[in-house]
Amino acid sequence: MSYKSLDDLIQAAGNPVTMLRNSQTGPYVYPIVPPEYSNWRDEQIAWQKTCVLFNQSYHMEDMYVSVPDSLRLLSTLGINSFKGFEPGKAKQFVPCNYDGYVIGDVILFYLDKDLFNLVGRPSVHNWVQYNAEVGKYSVKFERDPRAAAQKGPIVRKAYRFQLQGPNAMKLTEKVMGKPAPELKFFYLTTITIAGKKVHALRHGMVGQPGWELFGPWADGEAVKSAIVEAGKEFGLRLVGARAYSSNTLESGWIPSPIPAIYSGERMKPFRQWLSAASYEAIASLGGSFYSNNVEDYYLNPWDLGYGPILKFDHDFVGREALERMSKQPQRRKVTLALDDGDVTRAISTMFQKKDRAKFFDWPSAVYATLPYDRVMKNGKMAGISTWCGYSANEGRMLTLAILKEEYVEPGTEVTFVWGEEGGGSAKPTVERHVQTEMRAIVSPVPYSEVARTQYAEGWRTAQAHAHK
Repeated sequence: MSYKSLDDLIQAAGNPVTMLRNSQTGPYVYPIVPPEYSNWRDEQIAWQKTCVLFNQSYHMEDMYVSVPDSLRLLSTLGINSFKGFEPGKAKQFVPCNYDGYVIGDVILFYLDKDLFNLVGRPSVHNWVQYNAEVGKYSVKFERDPRAAAQKGPIVRKAYRFQLQGPNAMKLTEKVMGKPAPELKFFYLTTITIAGKKVHALRHGMVGQPGWELFGPWADGEAVKSAIVEAGKEFGLRLVGARAYSSNTLESGWIPSPIPAIYSGERMKPFRQWLSAASYEAIASLGGSFYSNNVEDYYLNPWDLGYGPILKFDHDFVGREALERMSKQPQRRKVTLALDDGDVTRAISTMFQKKDRAKFFDWPSAVYATLPYDRVMKNGKMAGISTWCGYSANEGRMLTLAILKEEYVEPGTEVTFVWGEEGGGSAKPTVERHVQTEMRAIVSPVPYSEVARTQYAEGWRTAQAHAHK
């Protein structure tokens, strides 16, 4: 049977959780870029010790929004304040549904007068475009799909690199032939590399200084080659797809909240608008947390650490619900450091013929698009874990988790439940296995001390300060 919309798929499955749990899609894809350029351990270590170049040109969706109503459209959807937002700045853009639950997050670039660029996973792009169409805003869209959604030769509108690490600024100065510009966090400027005009966003992903660099697709190879050549002096390493997907463990950003769009009558027209091949329709749900109510998987801004950027200085979708939520106790994002002995015990089951634990892939152990694992305390639900993997910098298996307030004190011991019920779901990334429990210690987020102490003041540092 042919299904045209996300809503058709949900109706056929009977429940959105059933649909997502048995989706045949695996984890989010980081295509084209080689898995490793050297080895993922040294690539991880380089972003803390020397410097690295991430090639972000393929895995994120770009959407360009232009002409008069652009700013009005975005401000009616985002929880962020738009006061003082002007060309040359960027921000984490977070829209919610009508009940105040997060649909996704992207980086929003204010490139020029009435020209914006949204970069990230496509759930936000879809929501923005839908609202523009049904709201009859005067805007134009140009969408540049991620490589996984394209057919034939991959040609993007823009390349996108990230250069970061302790030596990133020295490398920038060398490749530019002059001092690097002094710029505030999340501000944009223009620099020249290899004779090419390059847009540069002052940025960083694991607390180290760095840039996000982007420009016309045709210029990408020349810019990259110049950086690689200049980087030899500074210990530059290219980072492959395996290590790239694990950097979030140290920086504290949760990449994959479930888009809060699968329920509610007010969201039904959007589900009917979304195609049966959309990101929201094919994403897979995995992990030890089970509920037949999809709303139990929804996350609010405080869950994700976005409380500091939530501002009630403008009207936006979900505002009334969030104002009510703001008066209630909130869960908090933390890092869990898994017990070394328990992790080793789970891995050791690979060397027996039965009763094996779910396989830990390295460095990222995520096996579904939307990972949700249970975190327990004294037999009760303490919260959920959303990302799991290994950090060579910390020498630990870490997870990013969201816990109830009474369990967030650093040093608290909780139990992390790894693996799916009943031997596992029908996802192709899930082999037959048994669930296992591992002790874990509640730790700050970001876990990396450098990220906690050297990030510009913002949602990450605000989260860390809350643990002091």
